[in-house]
Amino acid sequence: MRAVFKDEEVLKNCKIAQMLQNQPPHLSFHTPGHKTAGWDITELDYSDNLASPTGCIAEAEKDIADILGACKSFILTDGSTAGVLSMLYAAKNMGAKRVLTSESAHKSVFNGCAALELELLLYPAKISKKIPLPHTMYELKCGYPSLLEVADALLFTSPDYYGNVADLAEIRKYCEQTKKMLLIDGAHGGHLHLDKEIYAGAYADMWVDGVHKSLPALTQGAVVSARTEKFAEALQKGVNIFRTTSPSYPIMASVEYAVKYPRNFELEKRAKDFAKSPRVYANEDWTKLCALFGENAFAVEKILQSEGIYAEFCDGNALCFYLSPATELADFERLKNRLERLFEQFPFTTDGKKESTEESRVEIVDGATEWLSLDEAVGMVSAEFCGLFPPCTPLISRGEIITGEKISLLKRATHTFGLKNEKIAVWKGAKKE
Repeated sequence: MRAVFKDEEVLKNCKIAQMLQNQPPHLSFHTPGHKTAGWDITELDYSDNLASPTGCIAEAEKDIADILGACKSFILTDGSTAGVLSMLYAAKNMGAKRVLTSESAHKSVFNGCAALELELLLYPAKISKKIPLPHTMYELKCGYPSLLEVADALLFTSPDYYGNVADLAEIRKYCEQTKKMLLIDGAHGGHLHLDKEIYAGAYADMWVDGVHKSLPALTQGAVVSARTEKFAEALQKGVNIFRTTSPSYPIMASVEYAVKYPRNFELEKRAKDFAKSPRVYANEDWTKLCALFGENAFAVEKILQSEGIYAEFCDGNALCFYLSPATELADFERLKNRLERLFEQFPFTTDGKKESTEESRVEIVDGATEWLSLDEAVGMVSAEFCGLFPPCTPLISRGEIITGEKISLLKRATHTFGLKNEKIAVWKGAKKE
């Protein structure tokens, strides 16, 4: 565990980690089945219980809530997805029937609304230079007034996978004026509590921090929080349903450690300076370093992988590298220097096709589906959401006409979701003329 918990000063202030470090010796006739002494234990008389905490976990969650500016925060060991589902459940229990969000939302939003029978009101993603951008509140008011009017809750992703931050202050103002709930999927912004001006928790009624994505926590470590007691009560009911009953103690300890991890001012400065390069996408989140390579992006990704340098994802245009306060300065400099050489070697090129923000789609309520090869599916209507993994946002939405350009991206990507055996589900007989 020392590879994760490297800062001794932070560790001293972590309630769960201190409990684990000071646990008494004992014979294990309890889960987990590996029976190896150490941090991976279960609920014992000294280790507290995440489902009903009264000891070190309760203290850790109280500290986390204080740091994040929440009325109540809940540690998650199931990733941000459990938090999104819990928020949606809470919103429904508080009277929400319709949720407004972007088509570029994470798949958990689509799955959650479907499972909870919440009506999903979607507005199309805004695309510029092949990168999705968040709509401003003004744009939403002008472009989608009828959707806004009937929505009970608004759900935004902020920051998104490219480091774009939503129009949070204006969105908050609108929600207060119209008495609508504001939910924020901040899965990629756990570190932003260090910069409250662009932090989801400064504006949302309920929000998720995917701590493991941008802070030194173990994979699946996350937090979901509520602004007020009323939202906290509803959120707790959701958490009790969607959170595992077998939480990992190492993950819990790492969440507390990560939230308490200090800001890395020197790394932030160097990253922001490098982001001024014309070949780095300018965003508001210093941890998202998006290098633009156009149609050469997948080729560059393979070069870097052969050298042991791995990006978070490649979308066929940008290579996105995720930093964190725990990133070593020497590692950042190595990446920066290598990218600068690659920028010279691979000039930015595009396919020359005109960009469109509108997708061609049809409205299909029900019907027979079939699985076709990717090439056969061009021109057909998708029956499922599918895309690149990560970032796990739909490249092709349900009901969308499948284009050759998007099929080309799916074929070149290392990992995808929504496909099966390199086939895609389509509606039988539904085809663009």
